[in-house]
Amino acid sequence: MKTYLIFLVSILTIMVCAFISIPDIPDEDWPEYNGNGDRNHFSALKQIDKENVTRLKVAWTYHSGGSDTAGNRTQMQCNPIIIKGILYGVSAETQAFAIDAVTGKQLWKTNLSDNGGTTSRGVTFWSDKEDKRIFFGAGEWLYALNANTGKPIENFGQHGRINLKEGIERPGADDYVLSNTPNTIFKNLIITGTRVSESETALLGDIRAFDVMTGKKIWTFHTIPEKGKPGYETWLKQPARQNIGGANSWAGMAIDRKRGIVYIPTGSAAYDFYGGNRPGKNLYANCLLALNAETGKMIWHYQLVHHDIWDRDPPCPPNLVTVVHDGKKVDAVVQITKQGYVFVFDRENGKPLFPIKETAFPMDGVPGEKPNPTQPIPTLPLPFTRQSFTEKDLNPFVADRDSLAGLIRKARTGSPYIPIGFDMTIFYPGTDGGAQWGGAAADNEGILYVPAKEIPVYTSLVKKPSTNENTAGTSRLYQLNCAACHGADSNGNHDGSYPSLINIDKRLNQKQVHQLLLKGRGMMPSFSHISEAERTSIVDFIFGKKSEKEITSTQKSEVPYQHTGYNRWYDRNGFPISQPPWGTLTAVDLNSGQRKWQVPLGEYKELTAKGINPTGTDNYGGPLVTASGLLFIAASKDEYIRAFDKETGNILWSAKLPFAGYASPSTYSVNGKQYIVIACGGGKLNTKSGDPFVSFALP
Repeated sequence: MKTYLIFLVSILTIMVCAFISIPDIPDEDWPEYNGNGDRNHFSALKQIDKENVTRLKVAWTYHSGGSDTAGNRTQMQCNPIIIKGILYGVSAETQAFAIDAVTGKQLWKTNLSDNGGTTSRGVTFWSDKEDKRIFFGAGEWLYALNANTGKPIENFGQHGRINLKEGIERPGADDYVLSNTPNTIFKNLIITGTRVSESETALLGDIRAFDVMTGKKIWTFHTIPEKGKPGYETWLKQPARQNIGGANSWAGMAIDRKRGIVYIPTGSAAYDFYGGNRPGKNLYANCLLALNAETGKMIWHYQLVHHDIWDRDPPCPPNLVTVVHDGKKVDAVVQITKQGYVFVFDRENGKPLFPIKETAFPMDGVPGEKPNPTQPIPTLPLPFTRQSFTEKDLNPFVADRDSLAGLIRKARTGSPYIPIGFDMTIFYPGTDGGAQWGGAAADNEGILYVPAKEIPVYTSLVKKPSTNENTAGTSRLYQLNCAACHGADSNGNHDGSYPSLINIDKRLNQKQVHQLLLKGRGMMPSFSHISEAERTSIVDFIFGKKSEKEITSTQKSEVPYQHTGYNRWYDRNGFPISQPPWGTLTAVDLNSGQRKWQVPLGEYKELTAKGINPTGTDNYGGPLVTASGLLFIAASKDEYIRAFDKETGNILWSAKLPFAGYASPSTYSVNGKQYIVIACGGGKLNTKSGDPFVSFALP
């Protein structure tokens, strides 16, 4: 009897402990991109906490379909949303879907043929009682789908979609436009930004708002101003709107619905790496805009880079936070940058909370270039990345140290904002960050959590082949149109971001490459602005038919240079040449402007095995922070997802994913259980491509 009582007490104790550690919780959604309109990647859920996080197990796996398992060219950047137990996301083949958020069972999935091969970061939800809609950007189209069935809503736009190219055309522009970052809802408006090409043939980057019911355009904000409008005077060569494109909102927006203000970061004016044909500060490129969400009227703006010739546009949505500043609570908007800076402004008036200093930088650009003499540098918070790279910053185990040091000594390097020259010019951090599109998380205490990378990138400018006369042969057309990304030797770049075209016939046929040149796909722009004969000549070159037949060029250019590629710098062993950490996670106290901690994000197991401390890796994707004191992030090349203690940066849990999670995780609760879910698409950084969404929960 005594033994039986001891056994019964033990069972009851286990049950009580289990109940205490995994309490029932109310259902909570993840209703918008990065959580909500604040874009803070934050959840108030506490069921998964520091004590029980090590017990997380896979709850379900959903295979979304469409991954390129042969060529590893697909990826998934989707941050799924969850509404009342239904998860909405985007597959590896850029189809929208809905699944049961408890079981992973598919409810519907689109079968769109005209989706442009976009890499999508997710969808947008709108509802009005029984009318529930999913807005989904795919190719040049913005679709409105019935949230219950996935079917296009016929009375929206043209049979359920609107063409985002309409209204942003200009003479000589190409056709490349898409909206792969979820758009922003304000009342019955959907406020849209677009990705356009980064060449001088880019479309205009105007920001627009459409009626969610009809698709009718309600307002437009011209990011390159019209004559007579504020900012027009910052384009010293006119007419800018006819000759220049870009200045687009591609990274996403944040919305303060109480104030009715939408906060929008804008991209660089195109072409990204030379601005001799667009002298001046170039408003409203490279800005953080605060617009009236109802009307599109300007409230305030701040330009983060003047006359950008480095592709240093803000890479992600801003964060809306509340901080204690000078003893008072202040609602602030925070923008992080590729350069590693944190800009903090009063949400209502745009006043910086910490001083920003206009700092002089070199002005010795190539002939024709007129760099701005100063750039704005925040005094606080301190940068979350290092700001210079010289030969002293080579890592201690780098291969071919002497030859690399010799190259660096001859290069233009050592500080930010050095104009690109004919000699090797080094970007540090690299051209895509620093911070990248995954963005930062923020908690209710005013702490910002920023994933970043610190890998040097080098490039230079070379004179373009002439485009104002007959272009002799296929090779010159390839060099003019393709070499900047795929390399003069067609080998692409080291990490696979721009793929090699060698042996392309094993992956694609000539017809498929013709279609790619015509339509573009993912990061590749359309070449619809050049003639069919020129496109055919390029295809011939790629497939080894090096004819020297003269082709009359249709291309006219005011940009005399092109850059020599996005060359991320690795040694022959495949490791970045710079001192680790190569990937970081940083906690920044926005109340004081001081750094709380910084830790490596990611690991090369082979280096750790040699006794080298974790170095961090290149990374893409954002974090998730919860009220229980946890920060979840995948993003790293090593294909792990990790949970960090948000107070210390210590790793509390990790799990190997089936494919790298270059996406931001979401969290939600249904029927008293909290889940963490992440898209595992791989495909970047020479990792294998996949299609699953993987969900974790406590047993």
